[in-house]
Order: sequence, then C-alpha cells, then structure tokens
Amino acid sequence: MANTNNLPLHQVRADYDRTTIVVYQAYRPEIAEPAVAAQRFVEPFSLNRMTWIKPSFLWMMGRCNWARKPGQERVLAVRITREGWETALSQAVLTSYERGVYTDRADWEQQIKNARVNVQWDPERTLSGAVLDARSIQVGLSRHVIADYVDSWTTEIRDITPTVRKMAELIKEGRRDRAAEHLPKERPYDLPPRIAQRLYRWNR
Repeated sequence: MANTNNLPLHQVRADYDRTTIVVYQAYRPEIAEPAVAAQRFVEPFSLNRMTWIKPSFLWMMGRCNWARKPGQERVLAVRITREGWETALSQAVLTSYERGVYTDRADWEQQIKNARVNVQWDPERTLSGAVLDARSIQVGLSRHVIADYVDSWTTEIRDITPTVRKMAELIKEGRRDRAAEHLPKERPYDLPPRIAQRLYRWNR
C-alpha cells in the first residue's frame, strides 16, 4: 500500500462547515428512499442495531463499489451537527487494542465490552480505488446512541447516488479529471485533544 498523498496515518478528513459535518452511508432503496423523503431515518431503518457512519467519500465508494454492491445501491450524504459528531467520538472505543491509547489490554477489553461508540481506522482510497497507508475513520453508533443520531444530530439527508454513478462512468471511461470535479471538498478536521487521545496515540 502506498501513501501517495503523504497523508497522516490517523487523521479525520471531512466535508464540514462551522456547525455541521457530512458523513456517508449506503443502503438498499427501501431504507434510503423513506429517509430522504422524511429527512430523518425512519422504518425500516433499525434503531436496535449498530450503524456505521464515515466522513470519507472515497472510502465509502470502495465499500459500496460506487453504489453497485447489493444492499448498498443508494448512497446517502448525511449532514449532522458537529456537536453530535464530537459527542459520539468522545465516547469512542477502538475496535482493536492499541498500546498508548489504553493503560493495558485489560483496560481496553473492559472499555470495548461497554462501548456505546466504536471506532476503527481502515485504509483510505484514491479516486482510482488504490489503497493507501493513511487511514480513514469509521464510527459505529450502538443502539444506545442511534436515537440521538436520528432525532437530534441529523440536519439533512441527500441521495447522491446519481452523482456517484456519473463519477463511476467517468472513471470507467478514463476521465478521472472530470470525475474528480465532483469530489466533495474534504479537509482535515481538528479534534480537541481529549477526543483525539481516544482515537490514536497522541504522540504521533
């Protein structure tokens, strides 16, 4: 894996403004269409199972194969409050033990057992699908906090599937420059030290 963009190993990058941040999810139409219509997640979306939100557009494209993966045919850009985003991260526990974040493995095991929010770092992607050394954050919201995500944090839900499919066609045709014009403007998202310390070794 080559980090061709020289990105930091652990860094939150996102499309955000002063009060909100965009995260991505991909669902089957039966979930996506009612959510867009209601501008909030409604049935058959489940409040009783973990849901994962991701601020990296290209990581989401790798995950859903540009809206071609069964069950992930509709890509949603969900705008949530930065207050909600940071509230979630302030409760986060990494899905794997990392020395320097936890006192020891027993400390991590106790925290992950009771975690309300999970975080894992997965390889970031390029527009062409290449895998980078740099990591992209995934945030798993448990049933204990999903209601806040649905009822309090979400401010807008957009179905961006047409743009996703257009970009996929441009890439297939070798027109990556044209596809890149549709990329969201993601930039580093600085986290308060108290939150960053929960997500990676602070001395990095």
